[in-house]
This record gives sequence, C-alpha cells and structure tokens, in this order.
Amino acid sequence: MVRADIARCVEIEKMLFEGDDPWNEWAFRSELEIGNFYLVARVEDSEVPVGYAGLAIAGRRLGEYETSVHTIGVDPDYQRLGIGTALLTALLARADDLQAPVFLEVRTDNNPAIALYERYGFTRIGLRKRYYHPSGADAYTMMRPVKTQEEAG
Repeated sequence: MVRADIARCVEIEKMLFEGDDPWNEWAFRSELEIGNFYLVARVEDSEVPVGYAGLAIAGRRLGEYETSVHTIGVDPDYQRLGIGTALLTALLARADDLQAPVFLEVRTDNNPAIALYERYGFTRIGLRKRYYHPSGADAYTMMRPVKTQEEAG
C-alpha cells in the first residue's frame, strides 16, 4: 500500500463497515507512517485497489515479535474470488518471516471470516463484549501461534 491507495481503501471501508466506525484516511496514513505492513490487491489491468490488509508489528528482534491483523477488506463486488485469502496468506507469510504469533479480532457474527481464520490455524482465545462501535457488536480474539521454520516452509 502506498499513500495514493488510501482514498480507495477508505471507500471500501465505508462499504464494508458502515455501522462500525470505518477507518478514515488518517487511520491508514498513520499505520503506514509507523511502518506497519500494509498491502493492497488489484485485479488485472487496473491500478485501482479492490482489497487491502494490514499487519501491525511489535517487538525489537527476531523471535520476540508479536503481530496483529489490523484490517482486511475486499470490495463486495470482488468477494468470493480468493482475494481475502490471498491477502491473509501474505500477512501470515510476513508474520512467519518474523517468527511471530498473530492475533486478531473478528465479529462473532462474521462466520465466513471466522471459518477462514480457523482454516489458517487461528483459535478463539477470548471474547470482547461490545468491541465494535457504535454497533456494540461482540468480537472474538483469535490467535495463531508462531510457525516453526519447517511449518512456515
């Protein structure tokens, strides 16, 4: 992701998270400025992003890092094409390079996302009541442990 992608990512956020305080331009810009890992997905012959994902990275050196999926979003017109899976796979590859566990929050009613995360080794480790605002929807906290070098392949 580069700054020029942010406006489109904000548009997608508004489509996806209308009732839950979608990220604005400042939120994306600040994530890029602090050096977190963000990427966008594009379709053939287009420079316009159709999806985005971000991974926050905390820690000081290899083996001590911890990561957190901050966001994944795909334009509704491009969902069910494997774009979300590709974005998640890229985030997890980065976490594997850092030898870091991965955490995330997901709405308890977002069954497709929960199923995707479980396929990639995430387990539910907690429940955050009224996590999303202003809707008040609950979220599961999920975690995928550190992958060994052999597992990360």
